[in-house]
Amino acid sequence: MPKFYDKVDVLKKPGWLKIRLHRTPEYAEVQQIVRKHALHTICSSGMCPNKAECWSRRTATFMILGDICTRGCRFCATRTGHPLAPDAEEPRRVAESVSLMKLRYVVVTSVTRDDLPDGGAAHWAATVRAIREQNPDAAIELDARPDLLDTVIASKPDIIGHNIETVERLTPVVRSRAKYRTSLETLRHMSRQGVATKSGLMVGLGESDDEVLQTLHDLREAGVGIVTLGQYLRPTLEHYPVAAYITPEKFEWYRLKALEMGFAYCASAPLVRSSYLAEEALQS
Repeated sequence: MPKFYDKVDVLKKPGWLKIRLHRTPEYAEVQQIVRKHALHTICSSGMCPNKAECWSRRTATFMILGDICTRGCRFCATRTGHPLAPDAEEPRRVAESVSLMKLRYVVVTSVTRDDLPDGGAAHWAATVRAIREQNPDAAIELDARPDLLDTVIASKPDIIGHNIETVERLTPVVRSRAKYRTSLETLRHMSRQGVATKSGLMVGLGESDDEVLQTLHDLREAGVGIVTLGQYLRPTLEHYPVAAYITPEKFEWYRLKALEMGFAYCASAPLVRSSYLAEEALQS
């Protein structure tokens, strides 16, 4: 990725973004399972600030189809390049790991695979089937893309998410190839199929309050019932710069506005990510 930004463009992180490490026996056990089964997680590849906490709670977001993305979004820490062929044994390994972790709620995401004719849809469906077979009582959430929709919907996950990521004005400079209106139509299509839909956006990229509220309105109008808002954190100096650190009070204001609009559930706080405490949304 080209180095667009210079080192002077760095804001000091406020105290509310400090992360408490959770180095527990549960954390070590999840780490061992992930390594033993050669699994990828967005927790690691996405440099998620909640990794230690979530792994200590015996939860993880599995990232299938490898750890190399064919796109290069300016906010994302996942590697970009030429990925390997899909691993046919991966769905089984993920399902076994879900069983070993004794998970009741499973989140699955993936890198974008523009190199595959079906975008990886068949692999996604195989992963859901494998999880269901070994873990019939587990709820499954997928973070899907437009090219996967019908195949993924047919696999009957409990929730399907597709992140809008940012406001419409900033989408062209922050996301790679993805379009704001396409994301809305993706979510609308899922909602019309009767699927519980979820989306998330980052703030602190330079958006205004009005733009955030308009994005929430657009998501609700598209049928989205679950939404998350979190602070954008710049993975490296080569990524898009942070324009502002949003206060916890403003995040709470966003949450209340979202609930006023009719969302069934909204998680909104500086360290919230789309999969953080995801099981709470199913209980709403």
